[in-house]
Amino acid sequence: MLIHGVACTAELNWGKVFIPLARHFRVVAADLRGHGDGIDVGPQFRLEDCADDVASLAAALKIGRFVAVGYSMGGMVAQLLYRRHSPLLSGLVLCATAGNVRESPAEKLAALALPAAAAAVRWNPLLGLMSAEALGMTLVGHIDDPATARWAHAQLSRTTLTVAVSAIQAVCEFTSDGWISGVDVPAAAVVTIRDHIVPVSRQLKLARAIPRASVHEVHADHGVCINAPELFAPALLEACRSVAPDHAASPPRQAQAPDS
Repeated sequence: MLIHGVACTAELNWGKVFIPLARHFRVVAADLRGHGDGIDVGPQFRLEDCADDVASLAAALKIGRFVAVGYSMGGMVAQLLYRRHSPLLSGLVLCATAGNVRESPAEKLAALALPAAAAAVRWNPLLGLMSAEALGMTLVGHIDDPATARWAHAQLSRTTLTVAVSAIQAVCEFTSDGWISGVDVPAAAVVTIRDHIVPVSRQLKLARAIPRASVHEVHADHGVCINAPELFAPALLEACRSVAPDHAASPPRQAQAPDS
């Protein structure tokens, strides 16, 4: 069950790795509430509601247990899935994410952008109907390939600025520090070593907090799932195989402290 990040759609976040994953797994990916074709978000975006939505989707599809695979904000939703619906999870794969982003570049970006965006929307509610395209591209980073860039812009334009601002606020308020060490299903972390949004130290801290979690490094930035899927796909597949009981994998490498 693939869970995407802020302002993205399932297609944008995961579309370039569907094929390699589908060779080994049944893959399900849906747009989160307020994003793309997702359900209406209501008055406030909450990560807990997203986790409950994924659980409801599993029930609707008659999926008894599944591996939750989350990217960035989706990794926080995946953590909450364990917290709120642990009997559903057979494994947990957390990509480019953290237990919290306090005092990180992600929070600093939010501190600069959110007050201005919120004030603008209050001043002119029509601005809230604008897309999250520009904000989303800040998270994704520069895209060299023109065709991929056009596709990314089109996907990001399917989420409103209001939803993206509310989602980033929810991300900045999230923390799993008090309970993530209780995870008792196989877990893996796909760590983006050159990440400018979620520092590698935060990603590794999360991996170390989860008992026996394996680490699968990708030497790329936060937008690797879009910008360099040829780097992301092998690490993601290795991580998924490491937590799936029916897919044998080599012994996992345990999380280590960052060099700096």
